[in-house]
Amino acid sequence: MGEEPSVAIYESCAQEWMERRSRQYGDRLERFAARIVEGPRNDHTGSADPASDSPGSDTPASNRPVADLGCGPGWHVAGLPQPTLALDASRAMLAEVSATAGGTTPLRVAGDLRALPLRDRCLRGAWASRSYIHLARSEIPLALADLHRVLVPGAAVELHLFAGDAEWDERADDDFPGRRFSRWPESWLRDVLVGAAFGVESIEQRNRVLLVAATRLHTLADTVGPDMRLLVCGLNPSIYAAEVGVGFARGSNRFWRAALGTGLVSRDRDPRHALVTHGIGMTDLVKRPTRQAAELTAAEYTEGLARLERLAQRLEPAAVCFVGLAGWRAAVDRRASPGPPAPPLRRRRAPPGRPPPHPHARPGPPGPAASAGAPPT
Repeated sequence: MGEEPSVAIYESCAQEWMERRSRQYGDRLERFAARIVEGPRNDHTGSADPASDSPGSDTPASNRPVADLGCGPGWHVAGLPQPTLALDASRAMLAEVSATAGGTTPLRVAGDLRALPLRDRCLRGAWASRSYIHLARSEIPLALADLHRVLVPGAAVELHLFAGDAEWDERADDDFPGRRFSRWPESWLRDVLVGAAFGVESIEQRNRVLLVAATRLHTLADTVGPDMRLLVCGLNPSIYAAEVGVGFARGSNRFWRAALGTGLVSRDRDPRHALVTHGIGMTDLVKRPTRQAAELTAAEYTEGLARLERLAQRLEPAAVCFVGLAGWRAAVDRRASPGPPAPPLRRRRAPPGRPPPHPHARPGPPGPAASAGAPPT
C-alpha cells in the first residue's frame, strides 16, 4: 500500500484533507469500544479461553493493544480502549496522531494493510474505518487473512468498506483526484469475511458504506487471490491446525511433504508463501474446526460447497483440488473416487473484455457508475 497512488496523495495533502474532513461514526466507535471492554469472545468452535490462547507470548490478551488500522490523523484513537496502536501507510498522517489523540499516547506504526508489520496474535481488537477501501478488491482476502493472524481469538473487529461493485477505480467526483477505491456487494463481502475466518455479527449500510461488526474466529483463514494455479480445499481444519494457524500442520500429515516433493511449493507449512510465490491457494469446505470429521453436519457441507463454488467463480483458479475423499463423498457424491469429479465445480467466465484483474493491475479511468452515490473519504 505504501507505493499506491492513494498513499502518495495523503502524503502530499494531509493538512488539506484534514481541513475538508471530520471525524465520523462516533456511535459505532462507542459500540466497538464496549465490545473490547467485554473481552474476547469464545466462538462456536469450542476453542480454549481466548485470553490465554496466544502461543509464544506471556502478555494477557487484556493487556494487548487495540489497533486503529489506517488511522489517518488519529481521529478515532482517543475513543479506543488503552493501550492503542495507530497504523497508517502515510507518515504525514501519522505525524498528526499525537495532536488529535486526546492526550493518549498510542504506539505509532508505519505499515501496509496487505502485510501488517506485527507479530502473531498481538492485538485484542482492530478498528479500520474506510482504510481497506484503498486496496484492490482482489487483495482483500489475503489482507484480511493477515489481519486474522495478528488478532487474538475472539477479538472484536470493525471494518468500514464501500458498497457497490468496483475492483479498484478512481472516482470522477473525488476532490483529491488520483485515489483509488474498491466497492463491494454485501453478499460478496460476507463470503470474503467468512473465508478470512471472521464471524459476521452485523453489517449496516449507511450512505453506501458497509459498517461491519465481526469477531476473529479460532479457525483457519483462506489464503486466496487471483491467478491461482491451484486452489487446495481441505474438508475442515483440525483443532491443532486452528491453534497453529496452518492447514495440514501435524508432522504425520503428508500434505506438505508431498507438495514440497512435487515442487508445488518451496517452503514447508507456509500457505502465504505458497500463494504469493507459487500461485497455490488454500481454503476449507467447512471453516469450523473439529477433532473428527464426523462432528460436521450435512448443512455445513452444503453451505461450504456453495461458498467454494462462489469462490471458484470469482477468482477462477486454474484447478481446484479437494483433499479428503470422505468429505467430498459426504458433501457432493457418495460414489466419488480419487481423480477429477463429475460434474466438476461450476465456474463462470468473466464477461468479455473484463478479465479477472491482477492484484497490482492499474485499471483504466472509472466508468460512469464508478462514483455514483459514493461517500467522501
